[in-house]
Amino acid sequence: MRWILLAILLAPAVRASEPAPNMEKYYLVLLKRTANAPQLEPKALEDLQKRHLEHFKSMYLAGKMVVAGPFDEQKDPTLRGLCLYRVGTLEEARRLAEGDPMVQARRLEVDVLAWWVEKGAMTFRPPPAAAGK
Repeated sequence: MRWILLAILLAPAVRASEPAPNMEKYYLVLLKRTANAPQLEPKALEDLQKRHLEHFKSMYLAGKMVVAGPFDEQKDPTLRGLCLYRVGTLEEARRLAEGDPMVQARRLEVDVLAWWVEKGAMTFRPPPAAAGK
């Protein structure tokens, strides 16, 4: 029995980052309200929100982000929304998410996670440029 336990403990672990033929990787970005978000005048906040949404649109049109949206009815009020990126690396997803004007203004911060799902389990509408290909 001890040898079985030892063999299990010493066996090389399967790493989630290894590609699996029936899986595809996305990068899930959680947008969270910062603890000390700067206060802004209503007009400045409205302009910032507009640029935030324009950032999402540009990421979608570039084919980098497949979907984004705000949360509702969650227990943690700091969780504001999520973005799902389909890019090459976690670092790229983080860099793109940190380009969000809300993040740059320190009103939001991001947590970036690699997320594997079964191929075909989810489908997303392609951006207009990709739809015509």
